[in-house]
Amino acid sequence: MYIRDIPPELSARVPAEQRGPGRGRDSVRLLVSRGSEEVSLRAFRELPGLLRAGDVLVVNTSATLAAAVDGRLGREGVVVHFSTRGDDGRWAVELREPAGRGATRPRAGGPAGAVVRLPGGHALVLEEPLSPGADRLWWARPSTRDVPGLLRGHGRPIRYAYTERDQPLSAYQTVFAVPGADGEGSAEMPSAARPFTAELVTRLVSRGVQVAPLTLHTGVASPEAHEPPYPERYEVPAATASLVNAARAAGRRVIAVGTTAVRALESAADAQGRVRAARGWTDLVVTPERGVRVVDGLLTGLHEPGASHLLMLEAVAGRAAVRRGYAEAAARLCLWHEFGDVHLLLKEEPGHAMHCSSNAW
Repeated sequence: MYIRDIPPELSARVPAEQRGPGRGRDSVRLLVSRGSEEVSLRAFRELPGLLRAGDVLVVNTSATLAAAVDGRLGREGVVVHFSTRGDDGRWAVELREPAGRGATRPRAGGPAGAVVRLPGGHALVLEEPLSPGADRLWWARPSTRDVPGLLRGHGRPIRYAYTERDQPLSAYQTVFAVPGADGEGSAEMPSAARPFTAELVTRLVSRGVQVAPLTLHTGVASPEAHEPPYPERYEVPAATASLVNAARAAGRRVIAVGTTAVRALESAADAQGRVRAARGWTDLVVTPERGVRVVDGLLTGLHEPGASHLLMLEAVAGRAAVRRGYAEAAARLCLWHEFGDVHLLLKEEPGHAMHCSSNAW
């Protein structure tokens, strides 16, 4: 069983590097699950020793946007979370109610035709829900075509009430982030990659681990509703497709860094698991029934009970492995959310033993 609720003390309230002297982004713990029985707790800095020469790490290079902007809907103060730009120039947005100290709480969306006033003389006109019957995300038409400029000038990173305080945008960028040429990016950080540092990436490459980039611009999460993911923009470059296909042909492992990398990579794969260069929108939802065709492992954060991402984890490693890992994470007081500890899930490999200790922490 997954834990029903995350106790407040297991929420990572600030980034790892702010929790004490001498700590860095990579000062988090790494839960390692191999198959349904084997689970251990390590330091994230030990990751290079847990991977092999020839493994391919697939990483998301999407940069995080300052996607939260204060606005007014009539006399009501709201916070607009800019999620995803549509092909027609509209944006999918979520309106939230200020909850004090920079946090927000959910509110109903709409109504259609409502005008949200934004800083700098800009505005949004709410048009229709993103999905029929859903009320959280709405398509809205901004008065400016330069929404990335609006966000740079007036936005701040999206954050939720479990965090202690606002952080600079740099705290939400991963070492792999590349600013989009058109100003596009992710509404929320692809957080599985946050613990990586340039020094740790160098150690991985020195060990013979290959790093393959792709891009998936994440929309806003649904921490209260736990909805399935909405369509998102992605791109898998030809070089990454070739690298992944070569690794699979040679029997080497493909390990995705983050659920976003899994979604993009699996969206670009055919039924036989061969990856092609691809770009556009993906509405793929990875479940145990659908399974995975490309990835052999997943490095990800710890997800809330009820989150749809747990189905993806089960598709990669099996339900028993995921549940055993989460039980261990709770028992060992691991930290949840984007500034928390991370979880490496690997498929069980006959005849290969993982030599690691559960006494590292």
